[in-house]
Amino acid sequence: MTMYRNVLIGAACVAAVDAFAPTFGFTGKPALATRATGLRNAAAIPKSRKLSGAASLRAAVTLPATVKPGVVTGPALKDLLDYAKERGFAMPGVNIVGSNSINSCLEAAREYGGPMIITFSKGGGQFIAGKSVNNDNDKASIAGCIAGALHVRAVAKLYGVPVILHTDHAQKSWLPWIDGLMEANEEYFKQH
Repeated sequence: MTMYRNVLIGAACVAAVDAFAPTFGFTGKPALATRATGLRNAAAIPKSRKLSGAASLRAAVTLPATVKPGVVTGPALKDLLDYAKERGFAMPGVNIVGSNSINSCLEAAREYGGPMIITFSKGGGQFIAGKSVNNDNDKASIAGCIAGALHVRAVAKLYGVPVILHTDHAQKSWLPWIDGLMEANEEYFKQH
């Protein structure tokens, strides 16, 4: 499990940066990922791949056939990341703290015509569970993230939006939180 977790975390970070590196964000300014990969200016981006503002999301209107509204996983996730990289558009990734922020993000993604990444953090998960709940062994943080992910699964199709579920960065001392999420993920996929 630990090796799998390390590979998964590393692969997700590399895939996210690599997939979105040569892109422009919502405002037409270079996305943060371009600096993370060493690209210094827009001149490094081929003219055919430059999109700005809402156009970067609207480029996703013709998504690969495997990518459907709802939570995107497996081969469809790889297809979506490859498609974004090929087309040169970024998907916004938003840290959320409750169903209200999830719904707002899904509404914006629907309005601008694109897929998105919903990101759960340890603190955000605890906030979803309730800040007054005991968080010994990260139980509230884990439960809140699971509740948020289940909410996304329940409503993303209603918005007609493909969504990638993602965890925020985690320092080494937070790996038990990741382990708890991985265990819940494995249990979910056994049942579904």
